[in-house]
Amino acid sequence: MRPIIAARWTLIAFFLVAVAGTLLRPLTPIDETRYVAVAWEMWQSGNYFVPTKNYDIYTHKPPLLFWAINLIWMFSGVSELTARLVGPLFAVLAILLTGRLATKLWPDDPSIGSRTIMVLAAMTIFSVSGGLTMFDALLATAALAGMLALVNAVDTGDRRWWVGVGAALAMGVLAKGPVILVHVGPAMVLVPFWARSWRDCSWRWTASGVGIALATALGVVALWLVPAILTGGPAYRDEILWTQSAGRISSSFAHARPWWWFTALLPLLLFPWFFVPAVWQAAVKARWRDAGLSLAAIWATSALVLFSLISGKQVHYLVPDLPAVALIVARLLPQGTSTRPVVAIIPLLMAAIVAVLSGAGLIDLGSAALLLEPTTNLLAWGLFMLAVCWLAVHKGGLSGPVILSLGTILSLNILIGVSAIHDVFDTKKIASIVTPYQEAGIAYVGRQYNAEFNFAGRLTSPVAEIIDPADLPVWQANHPDGVIIGRPGEVGPIWPPYREILFRNAPHAIWRVADAPKSESSS
Repeated sequence: MRPIIAARWTLIAFFLVAVAGTLLRPLTPIDETRYVAVAWEMWQSGNYFVPTKNYDIYTHKPPLLFWAINLIWMFSGVSELTARLVGPLFAVLAILLTGRLATKLWPDDPSIGSRTIMVLAAMTIFSVSGGLTMFDALLATAALAGMLALVNAVDTGDRRWWVGVGAALAMGVLAKGPVILVHVGPAMVLVPFWARSWRDCSWRWTASGVGIALATALGVVALWLVPAILTGGPAYRDEILWTQSAGRISSSFAHARPWWWFTALLPLLLFPWFFVPAVWQAAVKARWRDAGLSLAAIWATSALVLFSLISGKQVHYLVPDLPAVALIVARLLPQGTSTRPVVAIIPLLMAAIVAVLSGAGLIDLGSAALLLEPTTNLLAWGLFMLAVCWLAVHKGGLSGPVILSLGTILSLNILIGVSAIHDVFDTKKIASIVTPYQEAGIAYVGRQYNAEFNFAGRLTSPVAEIIDPADLPVWQANHPDGVIIGRPGEVGPIWPPYREILFRNAPHAIWRVADAPKSESSS
């Protein structure tokens, strides 16, 4: 099959697998449910400058994702499905931009763009992230747009391309904040180093270009930030300008992990290419002074080092940098490479065998088996994965890893869709029970409420967050017809619940205040 045809089929398969995921699995609490809830409240309020979560100002993320969801809702109406298409659409755009960047870097290699598309689509973590309603696909798109403008600036020597770099930086800031500088900044300031075998770019020319880019980015971001600060008030200003940007870098608010955490996860982050020996063999022989390889190496390694120095770490933080690895792998593996993902299939093959044996009743998976019921699900998943592994090895080349990753993701989404996992993580069940009570009052007791039920219930008023159960009697007295959501072990002594539901694999209960014993409800 011609490379360009293979790349097109890969893109189609990538998008279809991502869309299948949105149909098979519920919105993942608490991240996806929170972000769709923020978009819903933006739609409800019509305030496009200051996002809210549970109808209180939300400073943790800028508005681009919520704007994109609201834009698509302008055409489709409010819909969970169309909201969840934003992530896959940006992921496809990011893959296309990666192929375009590869063509720009190595114009003498006619199939490099197609190979890069296939390599990136085969990266499991990128494909998983691309199917989620998160910020990583948007941020990857912004980083790639910035790199393309940067390469054009170097290629032409035209300073106007630095304005394009600045526009991409602004997009990144609007997507996830100043962290875009971690992804693009090192490549910007090190232009004379990585471009030395291509163009003679002075440090002075680079410094002026960086200045143009930063000034442009500040100007574009100000179009949102100034009205947002004026609308949101001093508290919003302090949070968005300091606490949620520099504060996150200097000290983690969550997800604090040791410096070596990302390095230890490289086999997972770079799966399946990390386990393809031909890539490592070619890397040893590669001419790393090549401008394209130098750029990609600086991009990938600087992101790894900088994020390792930042205390807060999550697997998806490096997703915007996976295109850099795809560029390297695609350049190292020539057209017609005959590699086969024999090593990469080993962990999946073992999981498939365990699933088949468990489905046949020969291995007991303990409490995990309850989420996967009926047991025939495990048997079917194991057999499906055995077929995926065989096909991946049989096809080999670049198609083999594509089949392995996309086949694995599709099989897991199907498993979630047909097993008890779907209902256990679906917010609609609790939302459907409590929504009729929103005028009377809904309280979430015992821990932080992350707006899990706001979009599922299309709530138009906030849920009361009561961290300390000792404060519950006061709320009960003011909401005699309201309902209470919480975990029985965290709410404390209370009357028998109206409903009990397993949610996020933990028992949850719903109490109606009207059911409370008279002495307790009036206390």
